[in-house]
Amino acid sequence: MPSMSALPGGQAVRTRPAGIEAGSPGTRISGPGAALGLVAAELAAAESVLQDLIHTDVAAVPAVAGYLVASGGKRLRPALTALGARAVGHTLPLPRLMCVGELLHLGSLLHDDVVDDGVTRRGRPAAHRVYGNAVTVLTGDFCLARSVLLAAEEGGFRAVTALGHTVTEMAEGEVLQLQRAGDLSCTVDQYLDVVARKSAALIAWCAAAGAWAADRDDLARPLLAFGRGVGIAFQITDDVLDYAEGTGKEAGADLRERKVTLPLLIAMERVEGLKDRLEAGPPSPSEVHALMAEVRACGALEDALEEARRRVAAAVQALDALPRNEGTEALCALADYLVERAL
Repeated sequence: MPSMSALPGGQAVRTRPAGIEAGSPGTRISGPGAALGLVAAELAAAESVLQDLIHTDVAAVPAVAGYLVASGGKRLRPALTALGARAVGHTLPLPRLMCVGELLHLGSLLHDDVVDDGVTRRGRPAAHRVYGNAVTVLTGDFCLARSVLLAAEEGGFRAVTALGHTVTEMAEGEVLQLQRAGDLSCTVDQYLDVVARKSAALIAWCAAAGAWAADRDDLARPLLAFGRGVGIAFQITDDVLDYAEGTGKEAGADLRERKVTLPLLIAMERVEGLKDRLEAGPPSPSEVHALMAEVRACGALEDALEEARRRVAAAVQALDALPRNEGTEALCALADYLVERAL
């Protein structure tokens, strides 16, 4: 392994507005490009701030964190914070607050890949495969600590208190997922409980952060409900994409691990003998393709997406408590995209 002073990776560089199809500013919110066009300048500023936040004179930390930052990512969480702020009428730039969720997300990814012994992340070798477990875990701790400090500085007491609850939920979700790994008796409710804690809790915090920064706790509540629903739908859609072909992602990873997700739960109810075959042991590489075809053929992907759409519809309805403006319209457009990207 390289010495600490010679760790590869270096500082991440992204020279254009980052995020999901970040587009140019527009006035009609008709899709993700137009939605993120509203905050394209803020997303570019937040990307620059993120580079500063992972910097420290302890050289290993920016090397490891920068390695993951440079690999890309959707930057969904900063976008939600910026758009949530717009929705409550907070128009001042919030690039540092926008980085709270992304920093916490980065830390959780670094930890997850060590726990799962992940091989790749975002198309590159996982950080712990390059730098080793110890420094990767400790860099994840750094990202977590810096995100909490940043929430206190930029969002105030209410924001950092809520973030503490969020981190607690995320840890609980990770432990539950670890305990249930390979347990094909997991129910839909148990699956959704893990998703709500592990993934949706942070997305909900990000959506509401701008309201806390504006001292509008009353408006944070509908944004939390919106973010929770969108976060669950987002994870369901990601789970669907693992069974889809032609997405650019490596398909079938969840099935190879016998990871219980909504598409598999639906398929095991419909395909005779599927659960028994999987309980007999992990599928061989030659079996994965045929098993994926069975999951697709039984309509499990379509029905899982319908559940994601229902979650988005309820999330959008929660925004009725807010004034209708470009911010809320953009949130609705982005929520729709996060499910329909699977098509």
